[in-house]
Amino acid sequence: MGDATSPSTAGEEAFPWHLGVFDAHCHPTDTVASQDDIPKMKARALVIMATRYEDQDLVRQFASRYGVQPETAKTLWDQDANNCDTQLVPSFGWHPWFSYLTFDDSGSSHSTAEKLDVFQHYKSVLSPSSSDEFISSLPEPRPLSGLLRQLRANLEDYPYALVGEIGIDRSFRLPTHWTVSDKGERNEGLTPGGREGRPLSPYRVQIDHQRKILKAQLHLAGELGRPVSVHGVAAHGILFETLRETWQGHERAVMSKRERKRRINAVNADARQATAEKDKDRISRSQPYPPRICLHSYSGPPDALKQYLEPAIPTMIYFSFSRLVNFSNRSEKAIEVVKAIPDDRILVESDCHRAGEEMDELLEDMVRLVCRIKGWSLMEGVDLLAKNFRNFVFGEQTSD
Repeated sequence: MGDATSPSTAGEEAFPWHLGVFDAHCHPTDTVASQDDIPKMKARALVIMATRYEDQDLVRQFASRYGVQPETAKTLWDQDANNCDTQLVPSFGWHPWFSYLTFDDSGSSHSTAEKLDVFQHYKSVLSPSSSDEFISSLPEPRPLSGLLRQLRANLEDYPYALVGEIGIDRSFRLPTHWTVSDKGERNEGLTPGGREGRPLSPYRVQIDHQRKILKAQLHLAGELGRPVSVHGVAAHGILFETLRETWQGHERAVMSKRERKRRINAVNADARQATAEKDKDRISRSQPYPPRICLHSYSGPPDALKQYLEPAIPTMIYFSFSRLVNFSNRSEKAIEVVKAIPDDRILVESDCHRAGEEMDELLEDMVRLVCRIKGWSLMEGVDLLAKNFRNFVFGEQTSD
């Protein structure tokens, strides 16, 4: 690690890296060569996302080198650890941008892509209806059942792993197919499967299809008790409804003010401990909804926060923010959202596609910005954000 107390720019307060700074969402597997820069980073831990078929195994490879282990996890919270190695928390899942590459074989006679009418699949999940020429440039889709088998295997192999990046995106359009000249100019340092600078086609993935792929992954996360990192763009209402459907019928009972007052007056320390243990046991059991959800680079309006913070919701919902997405330009809306989020539900991320100094800089910038908006000192803010990360990723409730 570099100097943990060096400020990012002259005149700024020294940044307290030594307290532990955590990146809730990033994509270093998009630039595989950058993994060699991970040991040089200042961040204490990174949650690294998978998004498509090409990077699921890459996340495994990164995690096999730098992944958090039971014997190393305790060092994440050491506030005097100036020279801790950066550790990775893997996250496996299929991003909505790539959902068209999966066909829903649940309740179907289709067990393999060979039995599937590929043209019919793409015409049914893309909008507007795509041309035969465009479809012929696409790879054969794979079955949802196979995706879920792979996801389950990865989660079972990595007990700290999350599910992500998953979600819904109404604005994304598929890139055009590669031309001969495009392939000649391709950056070989980038992991295949992404846009990689190609022009965009007019085609989008139907929302109903995105919802199917998302809900299947949410249910598996609930079954295995894993937190999820969720992408939502131009789809805040649809995304909330999709998430809500997973916990519908499992809402918490919400007491009235009078009932809460009676309960507060009646309980003692032993009763509070028993309640906490009961709640912990409930969360650890298999459920159709994830135990914790992070809305990554949250871009919804302030008034939409209320629906996610309803006391009856049985899952803990967090909101993370990045310089690249939320504050690439000054955004009054984003500032108001950060102000409105409860202090124990906010996370920071880089959303960066290569590990190393740039990722550290983006993370530091975001921490400083959140602290300014919230009115926290740097020491206070870094400590609070670390506790939130611990609670979201590991489900470990912390207290002062």
